[in-house]
Amino acid sequence: MLRRCLSELCKRRSGLGGSRFPVDSYRTGVSCNACSIVLSGGKCSQDSTNDGASQALPRTYATSCATCAEVPPRDSTASDMLVDRFGRMHTYLRISLTERCNLRCQYCMPAKGVELTPNPQLLSQDEIIRLASIFVGAGVDKIRLTGGEPTIRKDIEEICLRLSSLKGLKTLAMTTNGITLAKKLPKLKECGLNLVNISLDTLIPAKFEFMTRRKGHERVMESIDAAIQLGYTPVKVNCVIMRGINDDEICDFVELTRERPINVRFIEFMPFDGNVWNVKKLVPYAEMLDRVVQHYKGVKRLKDHPTDTAKNFVVDGHCGTVSFITSMTEHFCAGCNRLRLLADGNFKVCLFGPSEVSLRDPLRSGVDDYEMREIIGCAVKRKKAAHAGMFDIAKTTNRPMVHIGG
Repeated sequence: MLRRCLSELCKRRSGLGGSRFPVDSYRTGVSCNACSIVLSGGKCSQDSTNDGASQALPRTYATSCATCAEVPPRDSTASDMLVDRFGRMHTYLRISLTERCNLRCQYCMPAKGVELTPNPQLLSQDEIIRLASIFVGAGVDKIRLTGGEPTIRKDIEEICLRLSSLKGLKTLAMTTNGITLAKKLPKLKECGLNLVNISLDTLIPAKFEFMTRRKGHERVMESIDAAIQLGYTPVKVNCVIMRGINDDEICDFVELTRERPINVRFIEFMPFDGNVWNVKKLVPYAEMLDRVVQHYKGVKRLKDHPTDTAKNFVVDGHCGTVSFITSMTEHFCAGCNRLRLLADGNFKVCLFGPSEVSLRDPLRSGVDDYEMREIIGCAVKRKKAAHAGMFDIAKTTNRPMVHIGG
């Protein structure tokens, strides 16, 4: 279906006799209606898969969250390629550089590990830069490098240097487990990396080994210190909270913000293939916040940007800040501006959606940038208003987090 759709699109737009590029139909969520949306300039009309809310409000979006973000203003320089049928403009691209990781975190990877994509099927450095330049040229101004563990790639410094040189890119960030970051960060900063998130789920070394199935707690703490010394402000620390495992450390993590420019980000436990998600392990945002408020006086809410995934707070007298990522109990789909490029070249418009479309295959088949923008635009137009909710997500086949990119 997608191949016929793209073939017709190419005929209309560029006079080509047919599609020259195969598409991963196994994981694609793009259909002919998506291409018709692109051809009609982004207007949503006869898509039979639209829900009632999207049909009634074709240029807005509806979600079930209690406080929906305002529609972020559309940048006139951004390409229509980046705008979905609900008016959301996507200016943030997350690129997974590898599926490999030197930890085995329980919420990210099954205990038995995962099957890795063969190296020839992963994106090369040149392919990453080519695709990134198309996104940045269309209006993406922030790229985050993820994995697996991105610092495992031997060419990580060169990738950062080339990405940071892209005209129009304002922020180059990285999410890392911090195991090898301390020794690599000075060079990475020279190469243009200007924002760092470090994953750390416990302050207790023995518990770290239990949660990650590996040693390395001291090295992660050294990486946090190194990032602060190098002037990263704030240094973001990601912490996935799971009931009965590390929820007793919430206030201990808040203490990290007292005298240092650290933004601790408490993340609700999310379901992915192989992580044995159970709602009983989920500590809701409201409960986490209540624990902080009960322990500290002067907890104040900060004003969030419309596209923020986090609800941000500051404690009186603290240098840093505290945030909550509430994907499960109060989703932020209304302001979502994120897209994902996986290590194998598949393109994912929603973290929790199973649909993917290959950008690697058409890239290697020789399509030009114009055709690639059409493929990307088709996928973006198919993005749904909101994810299905945590219980439906838990029943939906998706990839392990280590494959998608943290």
